[in-house]
Amino acid sequence: MEEIKTNRQYKDRLFKLVFKTKEDLLGLYNAINGTNYADADDIEINTIEECVYMSMKNDVSFLLYDVMNLYEHQSTKNPNMPLRGLFYLSMLYKERFKDHQDLYRSRQIKLPTPQFIVFYNGDEAEPDEHYVSMSDAYVGQISGTPALDCRARFLNINYGHNKALMEKCKRLNDYSKLIKYVKDNLKNGIEKSVAIKRAIDRCIQEDVLKDILLKHRMEVEDVLLTEYNEIEHINNEKSISYEEGFEEGMEKGQEQGVQDAFDVLARLKAGESRESIILSGVKSSTVDAAIKILN
Repeated sequence: MEEIKTNRQYKDRLFKLVFKTKEDLLGLYNAINGTNYADADDIEINTIEECVYMSMKNDVSFLLYDVMNLYEHQSTKNPNMPLRGLFYLSMLYKERFKDHQDLYRSRQIKLPTPQFIVFYNGDEAEPDEHYVSMSDAYVGQISGTPALDCRARFLNINYGHNKALMEKCKRLNDYSKLIKYVKDNLKNGIEKSVAIKRAIDRCIQEDVLKDILLKHRMEVEDVLLTEYNEIEHINNEKSISYEEGFEEGMEKGQEQGVQDAFDVLARLKAGESRESIILSGVKSSTVDAAIKILN
């Protein structure tokens, strides 16, 4: 457990490393939005290094022509991304306007439009693109529109998905290939560290992220190994949680079944009919079992 906690403090994820330069960020932005901006110096980087918890780190955020872009990468399915996006965007807005005196005046402040995109490359089947809103999780009922919402746009970047997007952004396509090669090696039973090394060797031979892999090979290996260790840890935690929940549910079910049987026995002894007890919502099998005990 301690190892996982320490690993989460790595300063860079691979996705963030791949899109570290303004030029690569601009290329990704153009591919997603169908634009042709050419001056990378127009990008203002606003990366949040740390949020509420150590595990809550966004990958890339930047401002371009009055649009506040927040990009995050996810290797596991997470329906709570809109809430995380709200936290991140709130921090970005707060930081941007912390010294703005017009907050307390009558003139309306013009705000950059937020765009929150989640790049997903987990193993669960997902469409090329879909949206998840924070309001989908609201449990209370009101007569009007909720006062707050955050909408996340999910893009599946597993190899073979979003082909048009990949054709427009070679960096993203190369990243997708590297992850595919690692996954293919793992599926073939190759040990994680060896699977990663072989995938990197293949990418270098095929000129896939070659510049990054030659310059930052050791860092990329460490980051990938950390990410796959985390995914394995998360999956194990989910499995343990499910098993414990199932066992607990079985125990409670058994306890409830015994209690129901005693209640039915008492009602039968008091002269209540089988039909009356079943109509009250008790299973017929429970009633019949109690009758057999009495007989």
